[in-house]
Amino acid sequence: MAYDFGAAPAATYDLCIRNGTIVDGLGGEPYIGDVAVSEGVIAAVGAVDGSGTREIDATGLLVTPGFIDLHTHYDGQAIWSDRMTPSSAHGVTTAVMGNCGVGFAPCRASDHDTLVDVMAGVEDIPGVVMADGLPWDWETFPEYLDALDSRKRDIDVAAYLPHSPLRVYVMGRRGADREPATQEDLVRMRELAKQAIEVGALGFASSRFSFHKTARGELIPTYDAAQAEIAAIADGVAEGGGGLIQFVPDIAAGGYANVLQQVFEAAQDAGLPVTFTLATGNSGDPIWPDAITMIEKFNADGSDITAQMFPRPIGLVIGLELTGNPFVFYPSYREIADLPLAERVAEMRKPEVRARILADKPAGGGHPLLYLAQAWEWIFPLTDDPIYEPDASTSIAARARARGVTPMEEAYDRLLDDDGHAMLLVAMANFENNSLDTVGRLIRRDDVVLGLGDGGAHYGMICDASYPTFLLAHWARDRKANKLSVPEAIRMMTSVPARVGGLADRGRIAVGYKADLNVIDHAALRLHKPVITHDLPAGGRRLDQTADGYVATVVSGEVIAEDGVPTEARPGKLVRGRQPTPA
Repeated sequence: MAYDFGAAPAATYDLCIRNGTIVDGLGGEPYIGDVAVSEGVIAAVGAVDGSGTREIDATGLLVTPGFIDLHTHYDGQAIWSDRMTPSSAHGVTTAVMGNCGVGFAPCRASDHDTLVDVMAGVEDIPGVVMADGLPWDWETFPEYLDALDSRKRDIDVAAYLPHSPLRVYVMGRRGADREPATQEDLVRMRELAKQAIEVGALGFASSRFSFHKTARGELIPTYDAAQAEIAAIADGVAEGGGGLIQFVPDIAAGGYANVLQQVFEAAQDAGLPVTFTLATGNSGDPIWPDAITMIEKFNADGSDITAQMFPRPIGLVIGLELTGNPFVFYPSYREIADLPLAERVAEMRKPEVRARILADKPAGGGHPLLYLAQAWEWIFPLTDDPIYEPDASTSIAARARARGVTPMEEAYDRLLDDDGHAMLLVAMANFENNSLDTVGRLIRRDDVVLGLGDGGAHYGMICDASYPTFLLAHWARDRKANKLSVPEAIRMMTSVPARVGGLADRGRIAVGYKADLNVIDHAALRLHKPVITHDLPAGGRRLDQTADGYVATVVSGEVIAEDGVPTEARPGKLVRGRQPTPA
C-alpha cells in the first residue's frame, strides 16, 4: 500500500529579501535572486521558497554584504552611545576600533587624564566629552572588552589592543614621556598582549605619526618606541593566538622605508599580518612608491602586508563652528572666537574687524593639522552637494585669483556664507595633481585595502566615515574615467577587509555567513553635506553626515535602518578576535 504524505512544508525564515540584484562580495557577476535569513545567518540564496516573518522587496535594488571599516575610533562612543554613526548610516555593519594605538584600556585610575589627553589631541575628542561619557568601570583590557560586551549598539565592533595605553599602563610616567622600555617592561607588555588576544583583541595597533600629539602638544607615548618593543608585543600577540598589526608610519617625515622596515620585520618574525596607513602627496615627488616596493619585497618573502588607503582626499572640514579655520591662531580672531556664531559673524562683517584679522599674524601652538588650513590651492567650498574630487578652478586660491583678491580675503568671505555655517574642505593628501587617478590605481591592487573612515574621532575636524557611499556613488557610478564596477567596489568594502582583519564569517553573501546586509538604491545614492550635531556627552559637538539611497541595513538578520531612518533594533555585538570561515 502506498502512502502520500504530501509535499514538505515550505520553510519559514526570519527575513527574506526578494528579487534583488545580489552582489556577492567576492567580485562575482551580479544576479537576480533572494536572500533568506534565519537566526542571524544567511540560510538560503537564489530562488528561495517559503516565506519570511519579514519580507523586503528589493526589485531593482542592490543587495550587498554589510561593509567593514578596519579603521575607526569608536572606543568611547561604543561605551556612551548605542549608535555608531556616521558609519552605520553608510552601510557599515562592522567597525574596528583602537586604531593608531590610542584608546582607553588598559588604564589605571591615576592615568585617566593621560589617556584623555592623548585621545583629545590625536583624535580631536574634547576632554569634557570623555570625562562625562566614560564611566571607567574597567582597568584591564579584558575588563574593557567586557564593558563593551555588556552594552547594546546598532552594529558590531571589534577592538585592537592600543599601544599608548599599554605602554603607559606598564611604564607609568616613563611610558608617557617616551623613555626606552626596560627588559622587564618588554616582558610585561608581551604578557599583556598575549592576554588581550586570548580574550578577544583583533590585534595590536600603534603609531609613529608626528602629527599625532597630545592635547598639550607633546608627541604621543609610542612615537619613537624601539623595534624591540614592537617585536615583544608582536610576540605576545602570536602567543595569544595571532592577530593583525595596525600601524601609522610618520608620513609627514618624508618617507616610509625606515619605520616600515622595523614593523615588517617584527611582524614577519612573529608570523603576523600587518596593515598600515598609505597616502599620496598632492604635489612634488611621490613617496608612496617606496612603501609599495617594500610591501612587494616582504610579501614575496612570505609576509602578509596590506596598505590601507582612503578612496578620496584625506582632509579636514573647517569653518567658524568647527575646531579649525584659517584664523584660529590669530590673536585678533581669538578675541571674538568665543562669541555665539551670530554675534561673531556680525563682528566679522564689520570692515574694521575684517581689516584687523586679515592684517594679523598667527600665534604659536595649536594642533599641527590646523596649519594646513591655509593651504589655499587645496581648500574648496563644501556645498550641499559635496564634491570630493573638486576641480582645481574651484579652490580658494583659484577663486581669489579670479576675483583679484588675496586667498585670505576669499577664505574670510566664504566662511561668512550661509550666515557663518559654511564649511570648507582641506584636501591634505590623496589628491595628486588635483586628481584621484593615483588613488584609483592603488586601491585596485591586491595588497591594498580600503579603510580610514575614522568614525568616532576628529569630531570637529573630519567626517570621513561616509566613504562607502562616496565609493559607490562617485567611483562606481558618476566618475567619468577609470570607474570601478559595482562588484569591484562592493568587494573592496566587504570580503577584502574581512580577509585582512581575519573576520572570515562575514563580507560575502553565501549560506552560513553572517547576515549583515545592505539593500541599496544605487541610482539614488547621494551624500549630504556634513552637519553639526550636539549629541555627545556634556552636549559636545560633532560632525555627522547622512545619505540617501540606503533602503535597508541589516545586522545579524535584524533591520537597523530603513530608508536612512534608524529602527529600534540594536543587534550589534562585540566581535572577540578573529572569526573562522563558516562550516
